[in-house]
Amino acid sequence: MESLSGLAWVQADVFCEAPLGGNGLCVFRPNRSLDSDAMLRLTQEMRQFESIFLFAAGDDVRARIFTVEEELDFAGHPLLGAAAVLHDATPAAGERAAWRFRLNTRSVALSTRRLRDRFYEAEMDQGVPLWGQEAEGAARAAVLEGLGLTEADLVPGLPLAMVSTGLDYLIVPVTPQGLARAAIGVDDFEARLEGLGAKFAYLLDTANAEGRTWDNLGAVEDVATGSAAGPAGAYLQRHSGAAGEIILRQGRFAGRPSRLSVTIDGESGAVTVGGGVAVLAEGRFY
Repeated sequence: MESLSGLAWVQADVFCEAPLGGNGLCVFRPNRSLDSDAMLRLTQEMRQFESIFLFAAGDDVRARIFTVEEELDFAGHPLLGAAAVLHDATPAAGERAAWRFRLNTRSVALSTRRLRDRFYEAEMDQGVPLWGQEAEGAARAAVLEGLGLTEADLVPGLPLAMVSTGLDYLIVPVTPQGLARAAIGVDDFEARLEGLGAKFAYLLDTANAEGRTWDNLGAVEDVATGSAAGPAGAYLQRHSGAAGEIILRQGRFAGRPSRLSVTIDGESGAVTVGGGVAVLAEGRFY
């Protein structure tokens, strides 16, 4: 791997109400090219759920997002955190700023507002949700088995449905008890989801608007999942009658309570996801 000398990063917490909450993130703004392997290894070194790498691209910002396992074409909390970090690094931006990030497969518009020193509100336009198939029969049973759940843990009358605003989630509507005891306990969970057109599962306590999700091995629970917040909000609007600003809670079971805001445009159906971002610290490689 090429020399890392002088490479800097900024640490931020996303979807938090105060520092040291929400979902941690490392934001890199390299002054040199980095290959995919280098970005993956840097993400593994940082040990956050995800890292984001920003490169100048004309009027836009080229962004690449990595988990400790792979590159993602879209993710929520890295984009929101990166926009706040850019705002923090641009004093001339004033109280409000707008950004456009160019990802591998799409561009995303974001806005930020400075609330106080080193603390921002960030929002992103996730577009109109795409609704896919519902899990039924053997496929439904396989997902429940993989999560260690039974039909008794589900909300009666609500479907297990694939919804996407950039990353494909199977929304699994559960009771509060089901949310608490769920855990991925099989090594082929990803394959079970692939058959339904989903990348990950997002468990949603529809009564309390609280969610949980993991990597598909069940090894790491995500603290706050912006890419799932849009689909979850759209699901609550369609199936539970939620209206106005929808506040999702996540991270309680991982010891990092998080607050995610979702609004859905009444005419277009487009989803906006936002939350608080604390810009915490910066580091540099020797």
